Amino acid sequence: MKDSFSLKKLTLLECRDQLKSIPEGKVLINTINAYSCNQAKYDKDFAEALTNSDVLLADGTSIVLACHFLRAKSRPCHRCTGWDLFRYEMERLDASLSDENSYWRKRNPGRKKPYVLFVGSSENVLNLIRAKAASEFPNIEVRTYSPPFKPVFSDEDNAAIVEFINSADPDMVWIGMTAPKQEKWSYSHWKELDIQCHVGSIGAVFDFYAGTMPRAPLFMQRCGLEWLYRWSREPIRLFRRYGIGNPQFVWNVVKEFFVR
Repeated sequence: MKDSFSLKKLTLLECRDQLKSIPEGKVLINTINAYSCNQAKYDKDFAEALTNSDVLLADGTSIVLACHFLRAKSRPCHRCTGWDLFRYEMERLDASLSDENSYWRKRNPGRKKPYVLFVGSSENVLNLIRAKAASEFPNIEVRTYSPPFKPVFSDEDNAAIVEFINSADPDMVWIGMTAPKQEKWSYSHWKELDIQCHVGSIGAVFDFYAGTMPRAPLFMQRCGLEWLYRWSREPIRLFRRYGIGNPQFVWNVVKEFFVR
C-alpha cells in the first residue's frame, strides 16, 4: 500500500489551553503518539480516522519533537495526553451543574446531572471507574458498557454499542478499546451516533483512572519517558511496541523529512 499518512499535514491541538476552544456539540477527539503514527503508515482505515478527527492531540513528546523537526503544519508546544483531556472534560462537566446556561442543560432541561458514558474495557475496570467517579465527580452520572472481548465486533455487537450510546443521549462519551480499534470504531460509526457531545478515544486512561494500571512517576511524565515506565513493567509484551516501534518511528520521521 502506498504510504499516504503524513505527520507534516496533520492539524494538531497546539497546547492544553486550547482544550477550552473545542466547540460544544458533536466533536470527535483522538490522540496520536509514536505507536499510532507507525500503525497509521500501514493501516489505511486508521490513518483516515486520525486524519479526519475533529480534534487531534499530540499524546507524546516524540510527536511534539517530530512536528518541529519536520516543520509541520502544526507544531504543538507540548504534549496533550488522553489523561489531560479526560481530566479537563470531567472537571468541566462536574463544575457545570450550577451553570443554568450549560450546554447539556439547554439540551435536556429536565436532566439533573450530565451523563458521561464509558464504553470499553472489562466490567471490573468499569465498576472501579463508577465507584471512583461517584466520589470525585458527584455532579456527573456515569454509565458504562463493556463490549465483548474479540478482535472484530459482529454487526450485532456494533449495533448494541451504538444503541447504548444513542439511547443515553450523553453529554460526554469515552471510548476505551485500545488503539487502533477505538479510533476506527468511532470514525466508522460516526454517522450512526445520534448524539450532540464530545467523543474521546482515551484507551489506557480507563485503567489509569480505575487504578488497575499505574501511571509513570511525575518526573518521567515531565521528561517524556512515560513510555519507558510502561515498557519496564511489561518488557516482553511491549517489546514490539517500544523496542521496535520507537526506532521505526524515528526512521519514518527521517524519511518524511526528505519527502517534498
